[in-house]
Parts: sequence; C-alpha cells; structure tokens
Amino acid sequence: MIHYKSPEELLYMREAGRIVARVHQAVREAIRPGVTTAELNRVAEVVLKKHNTTSPFFHYPERTGKFPFPASITVSINDELVHGIPGPRQLMDGDIVSIDCGAYYKGYVGDAAFTVGVGTISADAQRLIDVTEQALKVGIASCVVGCQTSDVSATIQRFVESHGYSVVREYTGHGVGRRMHEDPQVPNWWPSRQKRRSWQTYPLRPGMTFALEPMVNAGGPETKELNDHWTVVTADGSLCAHSEHTIAVTDGEPLILTLP
Repeated sequence: MIHYKSPEELLYMREAGRIVARVHQAVREAIRPGVTTAELNRVAEVVLKKHNTTSPFFHYPERTGKFPFPASITVSINDELVHGIPGPRQLMDGDIVSIDCGAYYKGYVGDAAFTVGVGTISADAQRLIDVTEQALKVGIASCVVGCQTSDVSATIQRFVESHGYSVVREYTGHGVGRRMHEDPQVPNWWPSRQKRRSWQTYPLRPGMTFALEPMVNAGGPETKELNDHWTVVTADGSLCAHSEHTIAVTDGEPLILTLP
C-alpha cells in the first residue's frame, strides 16, 4: 500500500533529507587514503548526534531478523556494491567508495547514497561514477505525473546500458516515509514484455515519495552476499557504483528531498 504524503509530512521528510545531506558532506570531507571505514561511521554519527537523531540503518534487521546492522552508515569499496559494514579496513589511493546513510526527523526518514574516488582514481572508475550519477539524474527527471514507476525503471536501464554497463537486478529503489522501506518498489530495470506478468507498476501521483538508487556494475549484473550477511559484491569482481536520492512526486517537477 502506497502512502501519499501530505505537505506537512513532506516538510518533515525534507528536514530528514537535509540531515542526510549534512552527513554526506562531513563524510565526503573525511574520505582520504588511510582513513578507516569505522572512522567514517564515527564522523556520520557525530553529525547525527548534533541533530539529535539516529540512523534507520543502525540495528536494521535482516530478513530473518538475526543479523541487525551494526553501524549508522554503510561503506562499500570497489567491488562491494551495498551494505558494507564499517570496520578497521583502511581506504587506499585509487579505491572508489560508496556511502549510504539515512536519518530520522520527527518519525520520517531520509535516505541517500553517493560514490566517490579516494585520492587519484582511474579514468574508467571515474566514468563509472559519472554514469551512475547521471543515471540517477535522468531517473529523477522522469518522475512526473503521467508516468509510471516502470517508466522510471526503464529510463534508468536504457541510460546505463547505453554506456556499456550493467544494472543490478536483485536490489531496487523503494518507497520512503515513516519507514525506510515502503511501497512502491522502483527497480533500476524493467523486464521484457514476456516476463512482466508478475511485475507491478504504479502511476506517479503527487505525494508519492521514494528513493531512487541506480546500482551499476562495470561487468555483469550478478551479485552475491558475503558471509557477514550484509556486504553485497559483484559476482565477477568488477567495480560498481551506487547513487541515491529520496524524491517526492509533485504536480510539477520532482522534489529532491535529500539535498543540502
């Protein structure tokens, strides 16, 4: 069931999004060779504490509920796509790192992610990051009344694949509001006509809020989960990138809720 947000609710979500943007800024400034992923998590928690809030990621239950996430942000490096657990690992010159974080504000959630290079990165790595960010932009631009969620999904897929990259299938964009994961699901791809029977698409309406998050692999689209029950990596070891904003559909242009 999709919950369409009132103007008042959108104000709360906008403030949650601003907090997320401030976390992003602080973590970006801390990213450099030699810093540990645990140190980046501590930087995020300082900002969250300053705003008297917490991350919806902390202790988020896995599907079974047996492995609650132990940190406030996820830090995923190189072939790690999403859900990397902060710890003693140090960033190295030439790495690319994806940061995903969320924040609560008066019971509402903001959720966003970015990928950035550490020190000096290769031209191929920078191109992957650029295409992933651009895929998010073209996806957001398609979030207007008159379109369906499937249109957004297909737009992202066409853009990514036109640049020679793969779109991850197993993980999707999702509704955001009072919970971090609500309806609707918004995949970053859309199946061929023969496989659409069980796929649900929804018309975009004002007040609909969701996180768009293209997840792009330099190699094939397949992924696998590591033994820590969280970290997702590319199956072929290729580089990957992740970019995300929480947006609201309006009567006009889409509203990005997770900007500064």
